[in-house]
Amino acid sequence: MTASTQRWVGRTHPTAIRRVAWSPDGTRLASGGDDGSLYVWDASDGTLLVRLQGHRGMVASVVWSPDGSRLASGGGSGGSGQLFLWEAHRGKRLHTFVEYPGSVFTVDWSPRGELLVSGSSDGRLRWWDVQSGECVRVREGHQGAVQSLRISPDGRGLASCSDDGAVKVWDLERGELLRTLQRDRPYERLNITGVKGLTEAQKATLRALGAIEEIYFASQK
Repeated sequence: MTASTQRWVGRTHPTAIRRVAWSPDGTRLASGGDDGSLYVWDASDGTLLVRLQGHRGMVASVVWSPDGSRLASGGGSGGSGQLFLWEAHRGKRLHTFVEYPGSVFTVDWSPRGELLVSGSSDGRLRWWDVQSGECVRVREGHQGAVQSLRISPDGRGLASCSDDGAVKVWDLERGELLRTLQRDRPYERLNITGVKGLTEAQKATLRALGAIEEIYFASQK
Protein backbone atom coordinates (compact mmCIF):
# COMPACT_ATOMS: atom_id res chain seq x y z
CA MET A 1 0.00 0.00 0.00
CA THR A 2 1.44 3.38 -1.02
CA ALA A 3 1.30 6.46 1.19
CA SER A 4 -1.27 8.05 -1.10
CA THR A 5 -3.78 5.24 -0.47
CA GLN A 6 -3.40 4.92 3.30
CA ARG A 7 -6.37 6.09 5.30
CA TRP A 8 -7.13 6.40 9.01
CA VAL A 9 -9.58 3.64 9.93
CA GLY A 10 -10.12 4.13 13.64
CA ARG A 11 -8.92 3.85 17.19
CA THR A 12 -9.33 0.92 19.53
CA HIS A 13 -12.08 1.11 22.14
CA PRO A 14 -11.86 -0.48 25.60
CA THR A 15 -15.25 -2.12 25.06
CA ALA A 16 -17.62 -3.51 22.44
CA ILE A 17 -19.15 -0.88 20.16
CA ARG A 18 -22.86 -1.12 19.40
CA ARG A 19 -23.53 1.90 17.18
CA VAL A 20 -21.72 4.43 15.03
CA ALA A 21 -23.09 7.49 13.21
CA TRP A 22 -21.70 10.11 10.82
CA SER A 23 -22.34 13.79 11.44
CA PRO A 24 -24.46 15.40 8.69
CA ASP A 25 -21.43 17.22 7.23
CA GLY A 26 -19.29 14.06 7.26
CA THR A 27 -16.51 15.52 9.42
CA ARG A 28 -17.18 13.61 12.65
CA LEU A 29 -18.14 10.16 13.85
CA ALA A 30 -20.00 9.31 17.04
CA SER A 31 -19.78 5.84 18.57
CA GLY A 32 -21.22 4.18 21.64
CA GLY A 33 -21.01 0.80 23.29
CA ASP A 34 -21.03 -1.32 26.40
CA ASP A 35 -19.09 1.06 28.64
CA GLY A 36 -21.98 3.57 28.65
CA SER A 37 -19.99 6.35 26.94
CA LEU A 38 -20.29 8.17 23.63
CA TYR A 39 -17.16 9.11 21.73
CA VAL A 40 -16.99 11.85 19.10
CA TRP A 41 -14.10 11.53 16.65
CA ASP A 42 -12.59 13.71 13.95
CA ALA A 43 -13.19 11.58 10.86
CA SER A 44 -10.17 12.93 8.95
CA ASP A 45 -7.40 12.02 11.40
CA GLY A 46 -8.98 9.96 14.18
CA THR A 47 -8.60 12.51 16.96
CA LEU A 48 -10.93 11.91 19.90
CA LEU A 49 -12.78 15.22 20.26
CA VAL A 50 -14.98 14.54 23.28
CA ARG A 51 -16.22 11.71 25.47
CA LEU A 52 -19.81 11.91 26.71
CA GLN A 53 -20.52 9.99 29.89
CA GLY A 54 -23.75 9.30 31.74
CA HIS A 55 -25.42 6.13 30.57
CA ARG A 56 -25.85 3.26 32.98
CA GLY A 57 -25.27 0.18 30.89
CA MET A 58 -24.73 0.00 27.16
CA VAL A 59 -25.34 2.71 24.56
CA ALA A 60 -27.57 0.96 22.03
CA SER A 61 -28.35 3.89 19.72
CA VAL A 62 -26.85 7.22 18.71
CA VAL A 63 -28.02 9.75 16.12
CA TRP A 64 -27.00 13.30 15.12
CA SER A 65 -29.42 16.19 14.90
CA PRO A 66 -30.01 17.45 11.35
CA ASP A 67 -27.78 20.50 11.94
CA GLY A 68 -24.99 18.45 13.56
CA SER A 69 -24.99 20.41 16.80
CA ARG A 70 -26.58 17.77 19.05
CA LEU A 71 -26.62 14.04 19.65
CA ALA A 72 -29.37 11.79 20.96
CA SER A 73 -28.39 8.50 22.56
CA GLY A 74 -30.42 5.61 23.90
CA GLY A 75 -29.62 2.60 26.02
CA GLY A 76 -30.24 1.18 29.43
CA SER A 77 -29.67 -1.71 31.77
CA GLY A 78 -31.60 -3.80 34.26
CA GLY A 79 -34.92 -3.04 32.60
CA SER A 80 -34.48 0.73 32.90
CA GLY A 81 -34.36 2.66 29.63
CA GLN A 82 -32.49 5.91 29.10
CA LEU A 83 -32.65 8.59 26.42
CA PHE A 84 -30.27 11.55 26.54
CA LEU A 85 -29.78 14.71 24.48
CA TRP A 86 -26.26 16.16 24.23
CA GLU A 87 -24.48 19.23 22.94
CA ALA A 88 -22.05 17.56 20.57
CA HIS A 89 -19.05 19.93 20.70
CA ARG A 90 -18.63 20.24 24.46
CA GLY A 91 -20.31 17.02 25.53
CA LYS A 92 -22.81 18.79 27.80
CA ARG A 93 -26.00 16.88 28.55
CA LEU A 94 -28.99 19.03 27.62
CA HIS A 95 -31.88 16.70 28.52
CA THR A 96 -32.43 13.50 30.40
CA PHE A 97 -35.70 12.22 29.02
CA VAL A 98 -38.08 10.50 31.44
CA GLU A 99 -36.98 6.95 32.10
CA TYR A 100 -39.27 4.04 31.31
CA PRO A 101 -39.17 0.23 31.34
CA GLY A 102 -37.09 -1.39 28.63
CA SER A 103 -33.80 -0.42 27.04
CA VAL A 104 -33.90 2.15 24.23
CA PHE A 105 -32.62 0.29 21.18
CA THR A 106 -33.19 2.91 18.49
CA VAL A 107 -33.90 6.64 18.08
CA ASP A 108 -34.23 9.06 15.17
CA TRP A 109 -34.64 12.82 14.61
CA SER A 110 -37.28 14.49 12.50
CA PRO A 111 -35.81 16.48 9.58
CA ARG A 112 -36.58 19.83 11.23
CA GLY A 113 -34.98 18.73 14.49
CA GLU A 114 -37.96 19.43 16.75
CA LEU A 115 -38.94 15.81 17.39
CA LEU A 116 -37.33 12.53 18.44
CA VAL A 117 -38.89 9.09 18.15
CA SER A 118 -37.52 6.19 20.18
CA GLY A 119 -38.16 2.46 20.17
CA SER A 120 -37.38 0.11 23.01
CA SER A 121 -37.33 -3.45 24.25
CA ASP A 122 -40.93 -3.18 25.51
CA GLY A 123 -42.18 -2.93 21.91
CA ARG A 124 -43.40 0.66 22.27
CA LEU A 125 -42.66 3.75 20.18
CA ARG A 126 -42.42 7.12 21.90
CA TRP A 127 -42.53 10.62 20.44
CA TRP A 128 -40.49 13.29 22.29
CA ASP A 129 -40.58 17.08 22.08
CA VAL A 130 -36.90 18.06 21.87
CA GLN A 131 -37.39 21.54 23.32
CA SER A 132 -39.31 20.50 26.44
CA GLY A 133 -38.05 16.97 26.81
CA GLU A 134 -41.61 15.71 27.24
CA CYS A 135 -43.06 12.51 25.82
CA VAL A 136 -45.96 13.63 23.62
CA ARG A 137 -47.16 10.26 22.29
CA VAL A 138 -46.80 6.53 23.01
CA ARG A 139 -47.81 3.73 20.67
CA GLU A 140 -47.93 -0.01 21.24
CA GLY A 141 -45.81 -0.68 18.20
CA HIS A 142 -44.69 -4.31 18.18
CA GLN A 143 -44.96 -7.63 19.97
CA GLY A 144 -41.18 -7.80 20.32
CA ALA A 145 -38.33 -5.38 20.93
CA VAL A 146 -38.15 -2.46 18.47
CA GLN A 147 -34.77 -2.97 16.81
CA SER A 148 -34.72 -0.04 14.39
CA LEU A 149 -36.81 2.91 13.22
CA ARG A 150 -36.35 5.66 10.64
CA ILE A 151 -38.23 8.87 9.91
CA SER A 152 -38.76 9.52 6.20
CA PRO A 153 -36.72 12.32 4.55
CA ASP A 154 -39.86 14.46 4.09
CA GLY A 155 -40.76 14.12 7.78
CA ARG A 156 -44.18 12.69 7.10
CA GLY A 157 -43.65 8.98 7.69
CA LEU A 158 -42.01 6.64 10.19
CA ALA A 159 -40.98 3.02 9.69
CA SER A 160 -40.20 0.62 12.54
CA CYS A 161 -39.13 -3.01 12.68
CA SER A 162 -38.98 -5.54 15.46
CA ASP A 163 -38.26 -9.04 16.69
CA ASP A 164 -41.85 -9.88 15.73
CA GLY A 165 -40.83 -9.94 12.06
CA ALA A 166 -42.95 -6.98 11.02
CA VAL A 167 -42.14 -3.62 9.45
CA LYS A 168 -44.74 -1.01 10.37
CA VAL A 169 -45.31 2.29 8.60
CA TRP A 170 -46.75 5.18 10.61
CA ASP A 171 -48.02 8.69 10.01
CA LEU A 172 -45.44 10.66 11.99
CA GLU A 173 -47.61 13.66 12.84
CA ARG A 174 -50.73 11.76 13.93
CA GLY A 175 -49.03 8.59 15.16
CA GLU A 176 -51.44 6.43 13.16
CA LEU A 177 -50.45 3.03 11.84
CA LEU A 178 -50.77 3.10 8.05
CA ARG A 179 -49.72 -0.43 7.08
CA THR A 180 -47.85 -3.51 8.24
CA LEU A 181 -45.33 -5.24 6.00
CA GLN A 182 -44.83 -8.88 6.89
CA ARG A 183 -44.08 -12.07 5.06
CA ASP A 184 -46.37 -15.00 5.65
CA ARG A 185 -45.12 -17.07 8.55
CA PRO A 186 -44.82 -20.88 8.20
CA TYR A 187 -48.27 -21.56 9.71
CA GLU A 188 -50.05 -18.37 8.66
CA ARG A 189 -53.84 -18.69 9.15
CA LEU A 190 -53.63 -22.40 10.07
CA ASN A 191 -56.61 -23.01 12.35
CA ILE A 192 -55.61 -25.17 15.32
CA THR A 193 -58.89 -24.73 17.18
CA GLY A 194 -59.85 -28.01 18.83
CA VAL A 195 -56.72 -29.87 17.71
CA LYS A 196 -55.93 -32.62 20.23
CA GLY A 197 -52.54 -33.65 21.56
CA LEU A 198 -50.89 -30.21 21.63
CA THR A 199 -49.43 -28.79 24.82
CA GLU A 200 -49.96 -25.15 25.72
CA ALA A 201 -46.31 -24.45 24.88
CA GLN A 202 -46.71 -26.02 21.44
CA LYS A 203 -49.87 -24.01 20.81
CA ALA A 204 -48.06 -20.80 21.78
CA THR A 205 -45.24 -21.62 19.37
CA LEU A 206 -47.69 -22.29 16.53
CA ARG A 207 -49.56 -19.05 17.22
CA ALA A 208 -46.26 -17.16 17.08
CA LEU A 209 -45.70 -18.73 13.66
CA GLY A 210 -49.07 -17.55 12.35
CA ALA A 211 -51.57 -20.18 13.47
CA ILE A 212 -54.93 -19.09 14.85
CA GLU A 213 -56.92 -20.58 17.69
CA GLU A 214 -60.48 -19.53 18.46
CA ILE A 215 -61.29 -19.39 22.13
CA TYR A 216 -64.83 -20.16 23.20
CA PHE A 217 -66.23 -19.27 26.60
CA ALA A 218 -69.02 -21.23 28.20
CA SER A 219 -72.10 -19.12 28.69
CA GLN A 220 -72.81 -18.20 32.26
CA LYS A 221 -76.23 -18.90 33.70
